[in-house]
Amino acid sequence: MTDQIKNDEIDLLDLFRRMGRGITNFFKAIWKGLLYSLIFLLKNWLPLLISIIAGVALSYLLKYTLGPTYRSELILRTNAASSSEMVGYMNRLHLWTLEKNYTALSEALSVDINEISKLKDVKAVFMIDLNKDDIPEMADYKGVYNPKDTTVALITDQIAVRVETADNKLFPLIKEGLLRYVNSDSLLQRRNRVRLQHYREISGRIDYDISQLDSLQKVKYFEETRNRMPAAGGQIVFLQEQKTQLLYEDIFNLYTRKQSYESQQVLYNDIVTVLKDFAIPDKPVTRMLYYGIYVIPASVIIALIILLIRRFGRSLKDIYQSI
Repeated sequence: MTDQIKNDEIDLLDLFRRMGRGITNFFKAIWKGLLYSLIFLLKNWLPLLISIIAGVALSYLLKYTLGPTYRSELILRTNAASSSEMVGYMNRLHLWTLEKNYTALSEALSVDINEISKLKDVKAVFMIDLNKDDIPEMADYKGVYNPKDTTVALITDQIAVRVETADNKLFPLIKEGLLRYVNSDSLLQRRNRVRLQHYREISGRIDYDISQLDSLQKVKYFEETRNRMPAAGGQIVFLQEQKTQLLYEDIFNLYTRKQSYESQQVLYNDIVTVLKDFAIPDKPVTRMLYYGIYVIPASVIIALIILLIRRFGRSLKDIYQSI
């Protein structure tokens, strides 16, 4: 029994020693790999420097070849349609910009084709509520919204429209064209007329209900005053607990609803309403850094691959032939 316990202890000690050696060798291998990598980079500093210079040069070439791109955003409130319908309607323009169908864009936006040829992109996206407080926090340009994610929600009556042009003076013209494009749709026009008529009918009914409650309140007031009149013995008799004050709350709630419907008719009487206009940018987004963050790392990676192939080409060839 004692020998078995000693053997178990020896096995455990041996296991711990092997684990310690394995961890030590692992960190030694990492250190050796880092050291070899550093030496390799130092030995090949000139080709790597040339690749960085080439990436910078290519970034400047792309900047001046492709020309400037100005970007700005328009936030719209959709009054006669849901945000999903309006995003789909607006993204017809996005498809035409991808196809470079300037004739269709010119007709849709009622903008001269010479001006519309400077338009690079029009993209409509949803507004996302990240905190579920009915306040939009971001525009979903990257398509991160997942319907299965219950922690975020779509704003159903707002969309964002991002426009990219080669001329920053074109944004006011594009804004007017977008509004004309939406307001010219016959179906959206009919839906908006029905919506406003619905609000007018509800407002009229609320006015009638308010007048009825006001009349009822006056009747109750005079009845209760008469009930409080002194009886034959000079005493005031209260027949029941009075609740006249409750009518004021009902009237106030009706007035609040009426103001909400009136704001829809006055402030949001169009198919869409501009909540945030285009901010005219002074500088283009396509500066050297815009291309450099992609081109320079790609240039360095290509240079590293070429250097590694030259260094280990024979070994890789031998391994390939042995397979």
